[in-house]
Amino acid sequence: QVQLVESGGGLVQPGGSLRLSCAASNSIFSTVAMGWYRQALGKERELVATITTDGVTNYADSVKDRFTISRDNAKNTVYLQMNSLKPEDTAVYYCHVPRWYDGSAWWGPYWGKGLLVTVSS
Repeated sequence: QVQLVESGGGLVQPGGSLRLSCAASNSIFSTVAMGWYRQALGKERELVATITTDGVTNYADSVKDRFTISRDNAKNTVYLQMNSLKPEDTAVYYCHVPRWYDGSAWWGPYWGKGLLVTVSS
């Protein structure tokens, strides 16, 4: 089973920046898409950003031009750079690997434990 280890969350003032990291203990990142989700208090979990194996990215409208998702396959790691943070970005952020087929079996989905990001003055 894929193990996802998240880091980089915390408390930041509005307008500040944080970088979230999600690392796996194997080379899975080179062959599957990755994504970040978030869930605010009292809200449903929503997709924040995705990145394909070829580096094609997609973002929720609420974070476009502020967040950047990237991946480093050599380190089995996906990142979410968050700039110009707003109070409404406050949420628990989850690293995600969708279900995929490797040619012989199905795997996933996999989720990180969740990382709290608080944007407040």
